[in-house]
Amino acid sequence: MAGLFNREEERLETVVRLSGVSADTRASLIEEYRMRSEAAFAPATIRNYRQIKKTFALWCQSRGIDPEPPIEPRVIANYVEHLGGKIRSTTIETRLWAISEMHRAAFQPNPCRHRLVELALKGVKRTYGAGVRQAPALCKKEVLAAIKRLGASRIEMRDKAVLWVATDSWCRSSEIVAFKVKDLIRQDNGSSLLYVSRSKTDPYGEGAYAFLSEAGTNAVLEWIRLANLKPDDPMLTKSQQNGRVQQMDPATISRIIKRCTGRDDVSAHSTRVGGVHDAFRIGCDLSAIMVAGRWTSPEMPARYGRRILASQSAAAKVSAELGQID
Repeated sequence: MAGLFNREEERLETVVRLSGVSADTRASLIEEYRMRSEAAFAPATIRNYRQIKKTFALWCQSRGIDPEPPIEPRVIANYVEHLGGKIRSTTIETRLWAISEMHRAAFQPNPCRHRLVELALKGVKRTYGAGVRQAPALCKKEVLAAIKRLGASRIEMRDKAVLWVATDSWCRSSEIVAFKVKDLIRQDNGSSLLYVSRSKTDPYGEGAYAFLSEAGTNAVLEWIRLANLKPDDPMLTKSQQNGRVQQMDPATISRIIKRCTGRDDVSAHSTRVGGVHDAFRIGCDLSAIMVAGRWTSPEMPARYGRRILASQSAAAKVSAELGQID
């Protein structure tokens, strides 16, 4: 559409203008871009970016290719083909993002937009598939059974609080460990709201709320009293009595869930998937599910619920109603 801002054309114009500046000016701009990127991206994104750069550089060096931008599109296309079948296509796309960012940071044209690279990625998807591995569902019934088996020791009281927050709130592990005591907002009916100050889909901290049932609230309050936590302390901490009060690692949430349920295949994300499965089973509509999980798009909850939706599809209903042989 004529007149609309074209970001890629703007970048190319910037590259052309920079081609005439001095080496010192260019180096200064590249350093400024680096500093601004570190402020703009999440720490995990920066770590992932640096790891991908290192991996890509090793691949280039093993083939006698200079890994510094600008890199020819043909090289990127060969890299994509090399990765095909070794890692998922979504991971390949993440690596292409990092290579694109390498070129943006150097104020060079982005080779990942070249048709050769696009075709290479399409070829990998056609050959190896583009399916996304989904965390196994861990539904509320199974979580409640795990909670019921826990006793009253210090670690079990902490684990109860973790399981309740995970199954009630549908929060990601990074969100669960970030909760502070003051983020627990009591409601008149005994339940609570958990204030999600920042998340994967809310990097700028607009904030959102997650639900915590009355039983979940009581479990969390019991843990807070037992651990003698203050309003600014992390809500869920290490279980050692004299241990340092500090935020848990997100991976710890998955370990707790595995240990308490006795399932090695689940993770912290499994309660999020399980929540969607439960919601579809009892007839919740997609918009209500999106609100509960704080999704801005129906794509992910619909993907999580594909198995349940298939069993509730028109074909399943017709079969149940008309599929019996007299």
